[in-house]
Amino acid sequence: MTINEIQDEIIEEFAFFDDWMEKYEYIIDLGKSLPLIDPKYKDEAHLIKGCQSQVWLHAANEGKQVDFTADSDAIITKGIIALLVRVLSGQPAEAVAQSDLYFIDKIGLKEHLSPTRSNGLVSMVKQMKMYGVAMA
Repeated sequence: MTINEIQDEIIEEFAFFDDWMEKYEYIIDLGKSLPLIDPKYKDEAHLIKGCQSQVWLHAANEGKQVDFTADSDAIITKGIIALLVRVLSGQPAEAVAQSDLYFIDKIGLKEHLSPTRSNGLVSMVKQMKMYGVAMA
């Protein structure tokens, strides 16, 4: 699936929920299903700067695609990074670097986050795109 196809799928999934409490519960569940990051990457070098909570992100270049693993010490943040990993992992590096992550606005995520979490989201996206640029 392409980045946009995955984003459209996420937008459809979030449309099923009536209110933001249900959406937060879904985001938390997504975080619980996030594949475990290798503990050796839970270090300072893989910590995303600009996040209120701790978020570790690792990118591996598998052929022409980027595979991401991540973790966070906060349940909502872990769900948010799980969404980003779902959209961008397994995609070509160039596509990751140039991606327009419109699903964030379409599901209303940014407007329902605190300013510090919103800044963290921007930092996560920026770091993932930087990995894409570096591996392209």
